Amino acid sequence: MRTYIGGHQAVSDVDFVELALGTPLELWLGVEGESEMERVARLDAARDILADNPGLPDDAIRVVAEAVEDFAPELFSVVPLAQSVARRRSARKGAAA
Repeated sequence: MRTYIGGHQAVSDVDFVELALGTPLELWLGVEGESEMERVARLDAARDILADNPGLPDDAIRVVAEAVEDFAPELFSVVPLAQSVARRRSARKGAAA
């Protein structure tokens, strides 16, 4: 089965992220062994993209959150921070006995 996003085929997880964001990951993460000149040019291009699309960081966070929620739902298991008053009182009574 093939998956297409906006007419582009997504073959890997990286493809899905790049198509969702509209930019290659290397633009934001860099590549191993890049020169200082390449790094400066990459960061300059990233700044231009962010200036043109100020919502991109929010989009990126949303994409990551959705991916984590879909593929690692146990990370979203919420443990209640507050217990009911009755549970706290019964827990105290049990501890004292």
